[in-house]
This record gives sequence, C-alpha cells and structure tokens, in this order.
Amino acid sequence: MWSSSVQTGAELSIAGISAKNLAKEFGTPTFFIDEADFYARAAAWNVALKESFGSNAGTVYYAAKAFICTEVARWIKDVGIGIDVCTGGELSVALAGGIDPAKIELHGNNKSVTEIEKAVTSGVGTIVIDSLYEIERVANAATKANKVQRVLLRLTPGIEAHTHESIATAHEDVKFGFSIASGAAWDAIAAVRSHSSLELRGFHAHIGSQIFGYESFELSAERLISLLAKYRDEFKTELPELDLGGGYGIAYLPGDVAVVPADAMKALAAAVHSNCQTHGLKVPTISIEPGRAIVGPTMFTLYEVGTVKDVTLENGAHRRYVSVDGGMSDNIRPSLYGAEYTTVLANRTSSAKNVSSRLVGKHCETGDIVIREIDLPDDIVPGDLLAVPATGAYGRSMASNYNHVPRPPVVAVKDGKARVIVRRETEDDLRMLDI
Repeated sequence: MWSSSVQTGAELSIAGISAKNLAKEFGTPTFFIDEADFYARAAAWNVALKESFGSNAGTVYYAAKAFICTEVARWIKDVGIGIDVCTGGELSVALAGGIDPAKIELHGNNKSVTEIEKAVTSGVGTIVIDSLYEIERVANAATKANKVQRVLLRLTPGIEAHTHESIATAHEDVKFGFSIASGAAWDAIAAVRSHSSLELRGFHAHIGSQIFGYESFELSAERLISLLAKYRDEFKTELPELDLGGGYGIAYLPGDVAVVPADAMKALAAAVHSNCQTHGLKVPTISIEPGRAIVGPTMFTLYEVGTVKDVTLENGAHRRYVSVDGGMSDNIRPSLYGAEYTTVLANRTSSAKNVSSRLVGKHCETGDIVIREIDLPDDIVPGDLLAVPATGAYGRSMASNYNHVPRPPVVAVKDGKARVIVRRETEDDLRMLDI
C-alpha cells in the first residue's frame, strides 16, 4: 500500500520527513509522491519484461492517464521506458518532459484530427487505431506529412476480466477496439493494408484495470496470437509486435497482495511462447502498459480533519463521521467505482479504543465518501492528520473543481527533501477562465 520510504510508527513520515512538517510546509490536502520509489517500480517492470522476453522484449509504456506531469515525464525518460498517452494534452506533457517521441504511443477511442496530426508530425512511434474512421484520419495525416506511420490495431478479445464493470475493457459490449469474434478486426486489417502511408506492426489489447491473477492476460495473448497466425496464413508474412496492455493490480487495503512484476511477466512469457509454438510463429516483440502498478503505491494523500460527528442510525447503532478537507474532488474513485481505501492517523499515536467510522469529504454530496467503513481512534479531533495510501493512480489525474475547490498540489519527496512538482490551485486560478 505504502511506498518504500514511508514509516507509519509514532508519526507517519516519508523519506525521513514527518507528516506534521509536511502539512506545515505544504498544507492539506496534498499528494506526496516518493520519487525514489517511482523510479524503482518503473525499473522493476522494465527489468521483468527484459528478463522474461529477452530479445523479444519491447517497450514498457507508462500509462500517462494514471498520473502525469512534466516532472514525472522526466523521470520516465530517465528510467528509459516509454509512455502511453491518449490525448493531445498528455502528448504535450510527454514531449515537454523530453521523452523521445519514438517511445510514445498514442491511444484513445476518439482521437481528433488535430491530435492525430500532432502525433504524426511530432514523430510519435506508434498510434493505436481504434476505429475505421481513425484508419482514414491517420492515413491522411501521414500522407500529408509525407511519412509512413507505424500503427497497431486495438482489438477486443472478448474476455470478461474479473474487475469492476467500469474498468473492464475487453468484453464485446465496450467502446474500445475491434472485435475479433465479430470479424471487425479482420475488416480493420484489410483497411489498414489498403493505405501505403500506414505500416501495420501488430495488435494491441487492454483487458481492464486492477486485475489480479494472470489467466485473463494469458487468454488475451492466446487470442491475439491466434489472429497473428491467421494473418500469416493469409498474407504469408508475420506481424512483429504485440502490446498486451496493463491493468496489473496493486494493494489498497491491508491484506491485499499486489501483482509482482517478475511473476506477471514470467506467466505472460510462458503463455506467449506456448501459443507461438502451437501456431509455428516467431515470438513477436512484446510491450506492456503499467500505469497504476507503477505510480499507485508511490503516493499518499494527507488530509486534515475538520469535524467529527456522531450519528444515531435507525436501528439504534452509532456511526462516527470524520470529515476531512478534501474528498471526491481529489479522489473520485470511491464514488465512481466503490473503490476501497484505508487510512492512518499520521500526526500522533493514540491508545484510544477504535470506533466504527466513515471518512467523508467536504463536498455537498451524500456520496462524498472517502472510506465507507473503517475503525478509527475514538480521540480523533479537528486538526488531526489522516494519510490515505495508494492514491497515486487516478487521484490527482481525475481530480475536479467540484464546489469550486482548488485541486491539491503534488509534492515529490526524496532523501529528506520535498519539492512541489504540481502547484496547488488557487481560487484566482478558478476565476481566470471566466469571461
């Protein structure tokens, strides 16, 4: 749940700096990211891919949607991995961070003509095509730029991944990709091959997010490799690449067991090699797209308690509501997905008994709940600090200004030093868009 430099003893600290000192310097709510831990997790996935696939190892594309800013883009460049972007905004940040365009992959189910043209002219290495319309748009952009653009086709392998419906992306009734079962994938192959400005490199699939176990990933590989074999049989040549996406689960609660990069890649490599052998195919270059698995555990959110309220329920039971100075504007996942988190008292220890509590935000919504059910010390009072771990993925990146609340900053911590890498918004910032 926590990054490697977090200590949760008498007082929570990260990289040797106490929560109280962090709150005093940067305020709350604030996202704190462990810089060294980010590097280590990104490197671990890169090493695991290379060790498991050897000469067939492709690129680890960090999924920018999890969290991106210019400084994190610099870290990605330093580690030597690539980045997966899905909008012009994410692309601009990746380029600003100095990432080699050849290591950038453009995704998304509704890329605009402007976004596609920017990607082509910027030298983006791979564009993942998601619809027949996009085939024409990318082909036209490449022709206009006098280039041959490398592309992958995003496919729907028809897999019901074991995760929340809102983050499952590989079953048939979904907005992403070309269905293998319906024949749409084969039609897309023919359409790409009709354009001399496009080079079809292979296929892509992403089955969902926060997935534990490897069976769904193995099945996805099996179905994509079967289509590679059909392509070989039809066109007498082999496509050289597969991107098998991301979605590897992390720990959010005590007792959760995160996916281990080395174990995941060994399992995937075994499935890829076995299926390629079955079909008499060369093993293609394999790329992956971890986002949450890299950045999720590297961050925590620090809140300050504002009010504490005891409520008597209809059955006579009692529940304590502990309100903090953030909520659904900095972590929408509990409201959106029913995602579960935990928290710890960060500024002190307590010997008080635990009471059944609900951690809630400050927004004018009954559903503004950070943690639905958790035991917290009975002596929590306004001014106490609470830290919520594993908020690096989709916390700041999905943050909003609901109720005109400025979004929190992101502070990088390393070797006893802390620095702002995304500043806190102000009320003046919110008014600047008004005309």
